Amino acid sequence: MKKIEEAILPVKPLTRESLTMWILLLVLSLLTIYALAAIDYTSVDMGKAMADTLNNFKTIFFHPAAHRLSLWDAFYEVLITMGLAFLTTLFGGVIAMLLGLLAAQNLAPKQVTNIIKGFVAFIRAVPSILWVLIFAVAAGLGSVAAVIGLTFHSVSYLTKAYSESFEELDRSVIEALMASGANWWQIIFQAVIPSSVSSLLSWTFMRFEINFANAVAMGAAAGAAGIGFDLFMDSGFYFDLREIGLVTYFIIAFAIVLETISTNLKSKILIKKA
Repeated sequence: MKKIEEAILPVKPLTRESLTMWILLLVLSLLTIYALAAIDYTSVDMGKAMADTLNNFKTIFFHPAAHRLSLWDAFYEVLITMGLAFLTTLFGGVIAMLLGLLAAQNLAPKQVTNIIKGFVAFIRAVPSILWVLIFAVAAGLGSVAAVIGLTFHSVSYLTKAYSESFEELDRSVIEALMASGANWWQIIFQAVIPSSVSSLLSWTFMRFEINFANAVAMGAAAGAAGIGFDLFMDSGFYFDLREIGLVTYFIIAFAIVLETISTNLKSKILIKKA
């Protein structure tokens, strides 16, 4: 009996957070079941629909070809999309660096951190595409509205990420520097940023990849040019599945290059710190 009791794992108490999570999962499961049951399948031949979908995927991924776009045109359009993602990440990163310092609880007063964190949380709650459309009212549809909208959302995302990275620094290090007579900026540049550089780089490249994906969508939704607009035209206007496949492979190739560069930079920084 004693061995059986020892084999039984202790049951964790049900906390408010876990209870909320289970209720949310239950509600989402019930809504999913209801949605699947309420869909009208009578007007759809599921067998034919699945076969057509598989044939479309086969054409896209196994028979890519350039018809309206040349290979150079596709490469150039991807570079435009990359430039849009780079600008929004650069602008967002510079602004978020300052806001992240002011939002870190170990570096700024609590009232200031609460205001900034509440502000960026509100911005993050609104999708990027909606911010782009909001700014398009003033700037018009195009690359300007896309840059402003994506930068706006990037600032909120990176501010939270940077502030959490800064808060990981031990408070005793900051107190020791203050005791030695270091001012706020000296603490930032001699302790905070050097100790957080790998995390900052990781978050920045992650946001760069997100902005690249968003820039593709903005090319279609906001007329921001780039490869996203061509993808939209091929899928919604020309219905050229083979060219969709070519564009998709270009996007995937650039995403792999970004990930490779990010990994190499982080490895070099970690080696230097070691």
